[in-house]
Amino acid sequence: MNERKRSTRRPTLCLDFDGVLHAYTSGWKGAEIIPDEPVPGALEFLDLARKHFKLAIYSSRSAYPTGIKWMQVWLRDYLLDAFGMDKADDIMDDIDWPTSKPSAFLTIDDRALTFTGTWPSIKELLAFKPWNK
Repeated sequence: MNERKRSTRRPTLCLDFDGVLHAYTSGWKGAEIIPDEPVPGALEFLDLARKHFKLAIYSSRSAYPTGIKWMQVWLRDYLLDAFGMDKADDIMDDIDWPTSKPSAFLTIDDRALTFTGTWPSIKELLAFKPWNK
């Protein structure tokens, strides 16, 4: 376990995978098929955020027996290309891969609304579109 994980208690930042890290422009192709590139800036964001947060990547893919494995393979491949092996491994070591939605300080998801204490109208909900649509 990496020294930073043991020595400091940081708030958990939960990141969705599809549409947040993985561009998801091709849509769902199965838990093991991740065809698109990262969202621009995602890899650099992970590197920065890990210094301030305990990172958790959780996705609907997490419920599939090999979903987490393929998200890890996809992410590590892109991190290797961007940063090289040592930094890619350090970043991967700083990420948790829960199988159920973790309790988090904050969650970044492309298909969510922030609840403000006022319920949205059904019309507003039906008009929702993720950032990339």
